[in-house]
Amino acid sequence: MNVSKLIMGGLTALSLAVTSAASAQSDMSHDAIAERLEPVGKLCMAGEDCGTAATASNSASSASSGNENSGEDLDGAAIYSRVCAACHDTGAAGAPKKGDVEAWAPRLEQGTETLYSHAINGFNAMPAKGGNPSLSEDEVKAAVDHLVATSK
Repeated sequence: MNVSKLIMGGLTALSLAVTSAASAQSDMSHDAIAERLEPVGKLCMAGEDCGTAATASNSASSASSGNENSGEDLDGAAIYSRVCAACHDTGAAGAPKKGDVEAWAPRLEQGTETLYSHAINGFNAMPAKGGNPSLSEDEVKAAVDHLVATSK
């Protein structure tokens, strides 16, 4: 009886070893490895032919970034809400809060051109164009004008 149990145990162990080796082998095939290493996306720079999916994506992002403005209908409040409010409504990273006349007074004394320059090029913790490089200078200026008008 002990011999038959020993044989059955050995056969079970052998079958488990063969099964696990076979399944591990299939996961290690060249195609399976190549598929796992495949990049999840592709980088497409402006001006490159990236196919229709990238073009559709770029169109959608342009529309959502506010670049559809012709320059005549710039909405500083909308641009502010989309780009600037996260910091200037909360005071994050030392940003002067919208409507805080005392905090804005020394900045306003520097002049509008200085404020435009800081907003366009970045200043201290504030990134250039509020972190949205797709904004035009006119859009940034419209947002600055809105912020200044509410902070005097």
